Amino acid sequence: MPAIVLIGAQWGDEGKGKATDLLGGRIDWVVRYQGGSNAGHTVILPNGEKFALRLLPSGILNPGVRNVIGNGVVVEPGVLLAELAGLEERGIDTSQLMVSADAHLVMPYHVAIDKVTERYLGARKIGTTGKGIGPAYQDKVARIGVRVADVLDEKLLHEKVEAALAFKNQVLTKIYNRKGLDPKQVVDELLAQAEQFGPRIANTKLLLNEALERDEWLLLEGSQGTLLDVDHGTYPFVTSSNPTAGYAATGAGIGPTKIRAVFGILKAYTTRVGSGPFPTELHDDMGEFLRKTGGEQGVVTGRDRRCGWFDAPIARYATRVNGITDFFLTKLDVLTGLEKVPVAVGYTINGKRTDELPATQSEFSSAEPVYEELPGWWEDISEVREFDDLPANARAYVQRLEELSGAQISCVGVGPRQDQTIVRHDVLR
Repeated sequence: MPAIVLIGAQWGDEGKGKATDLLGGRIDWVVRYQGGSNAGHTVILPNGEKFALRLLPSGILNPGVRNVIGNGVVVEPGVLLAELAGLEERGIDTSQLMVSADAHLVMPYHVAIDKVTERYLGARKIGTTGKGIGPAYQDKVARIGVRVADVLDEKLLHEKVEAALAFKNQVLTKIYNRKGLDPKQVVDELLAQAEQFGPRIANTKLLLNEALERDEWLLLEGSQGTLLDVDHGTYPFVTSSNPTAGYAATGAGIGPTKIRAVFGILKAYTTRVGSGPFPTELHDDMGEFLRKTGGEQGVVTGRDRRCGWFDAPIARYATRVNGITDFFLTKLDVLTGLEKVPVAVGYTINGKRTDELPATQSEFSSAEPVYEELPGWWEDISEVREFDDLPANARAYVQRLEELSGAQISCVGVGPRQDQTIVRHDVLR
């Protein structure tokens, strides 16, 4: 059977963890294909138990599902081990997790440089999480990175770390006036961590392709969202990798012809963490209502998310650049109780109307949303499980977003729990 890609269709935090977990019982493998511990997925089980995942694929909560951290991910060993230990303490079996030998490691010097660089930029900062993700990807592209497999060759590991710190320490001490790192200490700490995660290292590209040959289902899970993509997002206020669907095959190590569908996750309104343009952002009581009602705080950073109305040009753009076949609309319940629900159907830029995302940063930063107001609803929808049982105005809202977004909305989230979902169309059809 083929692979399915799961991606965020906005600026991240759309609810990908819940969508992954919804499909997990019917999926054989879940693969994280990019990003690092700067991501955050929250899953709430039907019994109310809450899990916040950072590096681990969301399928880790589904017994019998094999989980892979793919070659496109950058892995911070301490975060990986802490997350595994936390799940095991809560009775979750993590034995089915494998880590690609070709994934790159986030080293202590990456974290140090990330944090000090962001402070140095001041008002010009990007809004990074300070987890070392950007510097790790920089070293990967510069071909001086440390791969997971390198922990299996102590001599090579020493050589790579010493070579890296010969330059990184110059940057830390002479540019940022910070203390340098001891190469031996860095290597010793990493080798100690490798004793714990070493048995999970695998040739995951081979395993995944063999799984496809056996007609097993693969779910390729991205982190962050389309507009944080380093190529297709609101550059430079983006992440350092490609969350979009086109990278899923590369980051997992399978051929693109194996991908059958792309499942995009949309929030019923829009949120963003960090700096950058946000045309529908609300700076009033309504923005605070969405933040509080929707529980809009970052899983990793704890920062309040910026909140605004649904932006249809963003959804259409995500459909186009990802080839989205199905949407999962999350947090519809957050809008309950509003008399009117505005939806941005286009923008005004320099006095001219456009219905598409502008091509330049300056145009997007000055874009003024053009709103269409839809009638709200007052009924509690948290226990609704059939689309036709939703209030008429809630159904109309979903149908209008579907029309504006350019792909069918196959699932609708009506609450934070795993079971609070309406399935309109089977995406594994």
